[in-house]
Amino acid sequence: MSEIMRIVGVDEAGRGPVLGPLVVGLLSIPNSDETMLTEQNISDSKHHSAKIREEQYDWILQMSEDRDWYVDTIVCPPNKIDTAVYGEGLNLLEVDLFAAVLNRHNAEFSTLCDITLDACDVNEQRFTNRISERLNDWPRKGCSISSEHKADANHRIVGGASIVAKVVRDRIMKELQVELGFEIGSGYPSDPTTIKALPELIREEAIHPDVRWSWATVERFWEKHYSSPLPKRQPTGTTLFSL
Repeated sequence: MSEIMRIVGVDEAGRGPVLGPLVVGLLSIPNSDETMLTEQNISDSKHHSAKIREEQYDWILQMSEDRDWYVDTIVCPPNKIDTAVYGEGLNLLEVDLFAAVLNRHNAEFSTLCDITLDACDVNEQRFTNRISERLNDWPRKGCSISSEHKADANHRIVGGASIVAKVVRDRIMKELQVELGFEIGSGYPSDPTTIKALPELIREEAIHPDVRWSWATVERFWEKHYSSPLPKRQPTGTTLFSL
């Protein structure tokens, strides 16, 4: 009997916001189930409304219960994002996060696999190489890995991962809004609701922990309203597998 081939997609949501976490999502399914993604129009999360994304996410979770599907996420909080920005940069943080979620997947499955990543580097091959270097028991016979810009739009499996990451982040942001008691929007600097919320989140006595202190948006706000130097978060240690 031939061994089952799995297809695996990995993508992230929340690289650019000034508020909230960065979320990496992974979706892994038997290759024979790929047509189901097409039938459900699973694709880049940016192509769907919030309502459709929620429905597709719930469907993916249901399939993970009914079939041999695997779904996983890593939520990276703002303090670790700030540490990365102060240090080696966001690209290497995302390399670590992608590698971490893939290592959890590969520990569960020893089957053949075709892994596709949404490249978070201008150099797709460099992104692939850096992640491969961080994978346990890699290279693995019968498995391949590649990175591609706009993979979430070009590959259904990566589109599914993008939906997983996006919905998980959106739900976290909704929970944070309830906790705070006022509207915070999407967290992106281009969102007027987010910018309007900044005075409540960035205060001289304390910057809210869910704000990314290292963002230029925060620096500009701070310099406009306060004379003291912008506080800098203390390093939180390495990101690799410490999440």
